[in-house]
Amino acid sequence: MSAISFQSVSKSYASPRGPAGATFLALDRIQLDIEEGEFFGLLGPNGAGKTTLISILAGLTRATSGRVMVLGCDVQGDYAQARRKLGIVPQELVFDPFFNVREALRFQSGYFGIRNNDAWIDELLSSLGLADKASANMRQLSGGMKRRMLVAQALVHKPPVIVLDEPTAGVDVELRQTLWQFISTLNKKGHTVLLTTHYLEEAEALCGRIAMLKAGRVVALDRTSDLLKAASGNVLRFKTAGALPPALAARARITGSVVQLPANNALEIEQYLAAVRESGLVVEDVEMRKADLEDVFIEIMNRVSTHQPVKAP
Repeated sequence: MSAISFQSVSKSYASPRGPAGATFLALDRIQLDIEEGEFFGLLGPNGAGKTTLISILAGLTRATSGRVMVLGCDVQGDYAQARRKLGIVPQELVFDPFFNVREALRFQSGYFGIRNNDAWIDELLSSLGLADKASANMRQLSGGMKRRMLVAQALVHKPPVIVLDEPTAGVDVELRQTLWQFISTLNKKGHTVLLTTHYLEEAEALCGRIAMLKAGRVVALDRTSDLLKAASGNVLRFKTAGALPPALAARARITGSVVQLPANNALEIEQYLAAVRESGLVVEDVEMRKADLEDVFIEIMNRVSTHQPVKAP
Protein backbone atom coordinates (compact mmCIF):
# COMPACT_ATOMS: atom_id res chain seq x y z
CA MET A 1 0.00 0.00 0.00
CA SER A 2 1.32 3.43 -0.98
CA ALA A 3 1.65 6.19 1.59
CA ILE A 4 0.21 8.65 -0.95
CA SER A 5 -1.46 7.73 -4.22
CA PHE A 6 -2.55 10.30 -6.81
CA GLN A 7 -4.76 8.41 -9.25
CA SER A 8 -5.30 10.29 -12.52
CA VAL A 9 -5.94 13.56 -10.66
CA SER A 10 -7.09 16.56 -12.69
CA LYS A 11 -8.20 20.00 -11.57
CA SER A 12 -9.74 22.71 -13.71
CA TYR A 13 -10.91 26.22 -12.85
CA ALA A 14 -13.07 28.73 -14.66
CA SER A 15 -10.70 30.90 -16.70
CA PRO A 16 -10.87 34.57 -15.61
CA ARG A 17 -9.53 35.79 -18.96
CA GLY A 18 -11.14 33.52 -21.49
CA PRO A 19 -14.67 33.56 -22.92
CA ALA A 20 -17.63 32.50 -20.82
CA GLY A 21 -17.42 28.84 -19.96
CA ALA A 22 -13.68 28.58 -20.66
CA THR A 23 -11.59 26.61 -18.15
CA PHE A 24 -7.97 26.56 -17.02
CA LEU A 25 -6.45 23.12 -16.45
CA ALA A 26 -4.25 23.35 -13.34
CA LEU A 27 -3.59 19.59 -13.08
CA ASP A 28 -3.74 17.13 -15.94
CA ARG A 29 -4.16 13.44 -15.01
CA ILE A 30 -1.49 13.27 -12.32
CA GLN A 31 -0.56 9.63 -11.70
CA LEU A 32 1.91 9.26 -8.85
CA ASP A 33 2.51 6.82 -6.00
CA ILE A 34 4.76 7.61 -3.02
CA GLU A 35 5.78 4.57 -1.02
CA GLU A 36 5.83 4.28 2.75
CA GLY A 37 9.10 5.54 4.25
CA GLU A 38 10.15 7.52 1.17
CA PHE A 39 11.62 11.02 1.24
CA PHE A 40 10.03 12.26 -1.98
CA GLY A 41 10.54 15.58 -3.79
CA LEU A 42 7.90 17.39 -5.84
CA LEU A 43 9.51 20.11 -7.93
CA GLY A 44 8.31 22.58 -10.52
CA PRO A 45 8.31 26.26 -11.47
CA ASN A 46 5.72 28.68 -10.09
CA GLY A 47 2.32 27.80 -11.47
CA ALA A 48 3.22 24.18 -12.18
CA GLY A 49 0.43 22.90 -9.90
CA LYS A 50 2.36 21.81 -6.79
CA THR A 51 0.30 23.75 -4.27
CA THR A 52 -2.97 22.77 -5.99
CA LEU A 53 -1.94 19.11 -5.71
CA ILE A 54 -1.13 19.50 -2.01
CA SER A 55 -4.41 21.34 -1.40
CA ILE A 56 -6.26 18.37 -2.91
CA LEU A 57 -4.18 15.99 -0.77
CA ALA A 58 -5.11 17.99 2.34
CA GLY A 59 -8.81 17.94 1.43
CA LEU A 60 -8.91 21.73 1.07
CA THR A 61 -9.64 21.56 -2.67
CA ARG A 62 -11.71 18.97 -4.50
CA ALA A 63 -10.23 17.40 -7.62
CA THR A 64 -12.27 17.75 -10.81
CA SER A 65 -11.56 14.08 -11.49
CA GLY A 66 -9.39 11.31 -10.10
CA ARG A 67 -8.75 10.09 -6.58
CA VAL A 68 -6.19 10.68 -3.82
CA MET A 69 -5.43 8.10 -1.13
CA VAL A 70 -3.40 8.42 2.08
CA LEU A 71 -2.41 5.01 3.47
CA GLY A 72 -5.54 3.53 1.93
CA CYS A 73 -7.92 6.33 3.01
CA ASP A 74 -9.67 8.45 0.40
CA VAL A 75 -9.09 12.14 1.17
CA GLN A 76 -12.68 12.96 0.17
CA GLY A 77 -14.64 9.86 1.11
CA ASP A 78 -12.79 9.26 4.40
CA TYR A 79 -11.52 12.75 5.17
CA ALA A 80 -11.18 12.40 8.95
CA GLN A 81 -9.06 9.24 8.79
CA ALA A 82 -6.93 10.57 5.94
CA ARG A 83 -6.32 13.86 7.76
CA ARG A 84 -5.19 12.07 10.93
CA LYS A 85 -2.48 10.34 8.93
CA LEU A 86 -1.20 13.64 7.48
CA GLY A 87 0.92 16.41 8.93
CA ILE A 88 1.02 19.38 6.55
CA VAL A 89 3.33 22.38 6.85
CA PRO A 90 1.81 25.09 4.59
CA GLN A 91 3.63 27.92 2.82
CA GLU A 92 1.62 30.63 4.57
CA LEU A 93 2.37 31.75 8.15
CA VAL A 94 -0.95 30.96 9.86
CA PHE A 95 -1.18 31.27 13.64
CA ASP A 96 -3.62 31.98 16.48
CA PRO A 97 -2.59 35.24 18.19
CA PHE A 98 -4.48 34.51 21.44
CA PHE A 99 -2.31 31.67 22.79
CA ASN A 100 1.28 31.05 23.71
CA VAL A 101 3.34 28.39 21.96
CA ARG A 102 2.64 25.53 24.36
CA GLU A 103 -1.09 26.31 24.55
CA ALA A 104 -1.35 26.38 20.76
CA LEU A 105 0.26 22.95 20.51
CA ARG A 106 -2.06 21.55 23.19
CA PHE A 107 -5.08 22.86 21.28
CA GLN A 108 -3.71 21.39 18.05
CA SER A 109 -3.37 18.03 19.81
CA GLY A 110 -7.00 18.30 20.90
CA TYR A 111 -8.17 18.69 17.30
CA PHE A 112 -6.96 15.11 16.77
CA GLY A 113 -8.44 13.82 20.04
CA ILE A 114 -5.04 13.61 21.76
CA ARG A 115 -4.71 14.47 25.47
CA ASN A 116 -1.75 14.54 27.84
CA ASN A 117 0.63 15.13 24.95
CA ASP A 118 3.16 17.27 26.84
CA ALA A 119 6.06 14.82 26.57
CA TRP A 120 5.91 14.86 22.76
CA ILE A 121 5.29 18.63 22.75
CA ASP A 122 8.44 19.10 24.83
CA GLU A 123 10.39 16.97 22.35
CA LEU A 124 9.08 19.03 19.45
CA LEU A 125 9.94 22.30 21.17
CA SER A 126 13.45 21.10 21.92
CA SER A 127 14.11 19.58 18.50
CA LEU A 128 12.88 22.69 16.66
CA GLY A 129 14.66 25.23 18.89
CA LEU A 130 11.43 26.53 20.45
CA ALA A 131 11.97 25.43 24.08
CA ASP A 132 12.77 28.93 25.31
CA LYS A 133 9.65 30.29 23.52
CA ALA A 134 7.14 27.87 25.10
CA SER A 135 5.48 30.62 27.15
CA ALA A 136 5.75 33.34 24.48
CA ASN A 137 2.59 34.60 22.80
CA MET A 138 2.42 33.68 19.12
CA ARG A 139 2.35 37.37 18.18
CA GLN A 140 5.78 37.84 19.77
CA LEU A 141 7.52 35.29 17.57
CA SER A 142 9.76 36.27 14.67
CA GLY A 143 8.98 35.01 11.17
CA GLY A 144 11.51 32.20 11.53
CA MET A 145 10.08 31.13 14.89
CA LYS A 146 6.55 31.13 13.45
CA ARG A 147 7.83 28.88 10.65
CA ARG A 148 9.21 26.47 13.29
CA MET A 149 5.84 26.60 15.04
CA LEU A 150 4.06 25.56 11.84
CA VAL A 151 6.27 22.48 11.71
CA ALA A 152 5.55 21.68 15.37
CA GLN A 153 1.79 22.01 14.81
CA ALA A 154 1.96 19.71 11.78
CA LEU A 155 3.80 17.04 13.77
CA VAL A 156 2.00 17.30 17.11
CA HIS A 157 -0.20 14.25 16.40
CA LYS A 158 2.77 12.14 15.16
CA PRO A 159 1.46 11.69 11.60
CA PRO A 160 2.97 8.84 9.55
CA VAL A 161 2.93 11.05 6.43
CA ILE A 162 4.56 14.51 6.53
CA VAL A 163 4.00 17.09 3.78
CA LEU A 164 6.33 20.08 3.65
CA ASP A 165 5.25 22.84 1.25
CA GLU A 166 8.22 25.23 0.87
CA PRO A 167 9.13 24.85 4.57
CA THR A 168 12.39 26.82 4.40
CA ALA A 169 11.22 29.71 2.22
CA GLY A 170 12.69 32.91 3.60
CA VAL A 171 14.25 31.37 6.71
CA ASP A 172 17.80 31.41 8.01
CA VAL A 173 20.48 28.73 7.71
CA GLU A 174 20.14 27.71 11.37
CA LEU A 175 16.46 26.84 10.96
CA ARG A 176 17.13 24.89 7.78
CA GLN A 177 19.76 22.77 9.50
CA THR A 178 17.58 22.23 12.58
CA LEU A 179 14.53 21.34 10.50
CA TRP A 180 16.28 18.92 8.16
CA GLN A 181 18.06 17.17 10.98
CA PHE A 182 14.76 16.56 12.76
CA ILE A 183 12.78 15.60 9.64
CA SER A 184 15.54 13.24 8.50
CA THR A 185 15.43 11.54 11.91
CA LEU A 186 11.65 11.05 11.58
CA ASN A 187 12.10 9.70 8.06
CA LYS A 188 14.64 7.15 9.31
CA LYS A 189 12.05 6.04 11.87
CA GLY A 190 9.61 5.25 9.05
CA HIS A 191 7.71 8.50 8.45
CA THR A 192 7.00 9.28 4.80
CA VAL A 193 8.01 12.79 3.71
CA LEU A 194 6.74 14.72 0.68
CA LEU A 195 8.71 17.92 0.06
CA THR A 196 8.11 20.81 -2.32
CA THR A 197 10.90 23.35 -2.50
CA HIS A 198 12.58 25.85 -4.78
CA TYR A 199 15.90 25.15 -3.04
CA LEU A 200 17.00 22.36 -5.36
CA GLU A 201 20.15 21.64 -3.39
CA GLU A 202 17.87 20.59 -0.51
CA ALA A 203 15.92 18.24 -2.74
CA GLU A 204 19.13 16.77 -4.15
CA ALA A 205 20.54 16.13 -0.68
CA LEU A 206 17.35 14.78 0.94
CA CYS A 207 15.07 13.13 -1.60
CA GLY A 208 15.48 9.57 -2.81
CA ARG A 209 13.01 10.08 -5.65
CA ILE A 210 11.79 13.18 -7.44
CA ALA A 211 8.85 14.12 -9.64
CA MET A 212 8.90 17.32 -11.70
CA LEU A 213 5.75 19.14 -12.73
CA LYS A 214 5.29 21.55 -15.58
CA ALA A 215 1.94 23.12 -16.51
CA GLY A 216 0.08 20.63 -14.36
CA ARG A 217 1.73 17.51 -15.78
CA VAL A 218 4.38 15.11 -14.48
CA VAL A 219 7.28 15.59 -16.91
CA ALA A 220 10.00 13.68 -15.02
CA LEU A 221 9.88 10.94 -12.41
CA ASP A 222 12.91 8.98 -11.28
CA ARG A 223 15.39 8.32 -8.51
CA THR A 224 17.47 11.42 -7.76
CA SER A 225 20.71 9.56 -8.44
CA ASP A 226 19.48 8.44 -11.87
CA LEU A 227 18.36 11.94 -12.82
CA LEU A 228 21.83 13.22 -11.94
CA LYS A 229 23.60 10.42 -13.84
CA ALA A 230 21.67 11.30 -16.98
CA ALA A 231 22.58 15.00 -16.76
CA SER A 232 24.59 16.47 -19.62
CA GLY A 233 28.22 15.99 -18.61
CA ASN A 234 29.90 18.76 -16.65
CA VAL A 235 29.37 22.48 -16.25
CA LEU A 236 31.84 25.25 -17.05
CA ARG A 237 31.60 28.09 -14.54
CA PHE A 238 33.31 31.49 -14.81
CA LYS A 239 32.85 35.17 -14.06
CA THR A 240 32.70 37.95 -16.61
CA ALA A 241 31.35 41.48 -16.87
CA GLY A 242 29.12 42.51 -19.76
CA ALA A 243 26.71 40.71 -22.04
CA LEU A 244 27.56 37.36 -23.56
CA PRO A 245 27.22 36.77 -27.31
CA PRO A 246 23.59 35.83 -28.01
CA ALA A 247 24.42 32.24 -29.02
CA LEU A 248 26.14 31.63 -25.68
CA ALA A 249 23.57 33.54 -23.62
CA ALA A 250 20.84 31.26 -24.98
CA ARG A 251 22.58 28.22 -23.44
CA ALA A 252 23.92 29.82 -20.28
CA ARG A 253 22.66 30.01 -16.72
CA ILE A 254 23.58 33.55 -15.65
CA THR A 255 23.50 34.90 -12.10
CA GLY A 256 24.95 38.40 -11.93
CA SER A 257 28.51 38.07 -13.23
CA VAL A 258 28.57 34.27 -12.86
CA VAL A 259 28.06 32.28 -16.07
CA GLN A 260 27.45 28.52 -16.19
CA LEU A 261 27.40 26.48 -19.41
CA PRO A 262 26.91 22.74 -20.01
CA ALA A 263 30.19 21.26 -21.25
CA ASN A 264 30.58 17.71 -22.54
CA ASN A 265 34.24 17.76 -23.60
CA ALA A 266 37.43 19.82 -23.75
CA LEU A 267 36.73 21.09 -27.28
CA GLU A 268 33.39 22.54 -26.18
CA ILE A 269 35.08 24.30 -23.24
CA GLU A 270 37.71 25.83 -25.56
CA GLN A 271 35.01 27.02 -27.95
CA TYR A 272 33.04 28.68 -25.15
CA LEU A 273 36.06 30.53 -23.78
CA ALA A 274 37.26 31.56 -27.25
CA ALA A 275 33.83 32.99 -28.09
CA VAL A 276 33.78 34.99 -24.85
CA ARG A 277 37.29 36.39 -25.45
CA GLU A 278 36.49 37.24 -29.08
CA SER A 279 33.55 39.32 -27.86
CA GLY A 280 35.99 41.44 -25.83
CA LEU A 281 35.04 40.13 -22.39
CA VAL A 282 37.51 39.16 -19.68
CA VAL A 283 37.07 35.72 -18.10
CA GLU A 284 37.87 35.15 -14.41
CA ASP A 285 37.64 32.31 -11.86
CA VAL A 286 37.21 29.53 -14.39
CA GLU A 287 36.26 26.16 -12.94
CA MET A 288 34.55 22.90 -13.83
CA ARG A 289 31.90 21.12 -11.74
CA LYS A 290 29.58 18.19 -12.11
CA ALA A 291 26.01 18.87 -13.17
CA ASP A 292 23.62 19.21 -10.22
CA LEU A 293 19.87 18.92 -9.82
CA GLU A 294 19.34 22.53 -10.83
CA ASP A 295 21.03 21.81 -14.18
CA VAL A 296 18.79 18.77 -14.64
CA PHE A 297 15.70 20.78 -13.69
CA ILE A 298 16.47 23.61 -16.12
CA GLU A 299 17.21 21.17 -18.94
CA ILE A 300 13.94 19.30 -18.45
CA MET A 301 11.84 22.45 -18.10
CA ASN A 302 13.37 23.90 -21.27
CA ARG A 303 12.91 20.85 -23.46
CA VAL A 304 9.73 19.10 -22.33
CA SER A 305 6.75 19.73 -24.59
CA THR A 306 4.95 16.39 -24.46
CA HIS A 307 2.28 15.26 -21.99
CA GLN A 308 4.12 12.07 -21.09
CA PRO A 309 6.47 11.74 -18.09
CA VAL A 310 10.12 11.05 -18.86
CA LYS A 311 12.56 9.10 -16.75
CA ALA A 312 15.60 11.26 -17.31
CA PRO A 313 16.85 14.22 -19.33
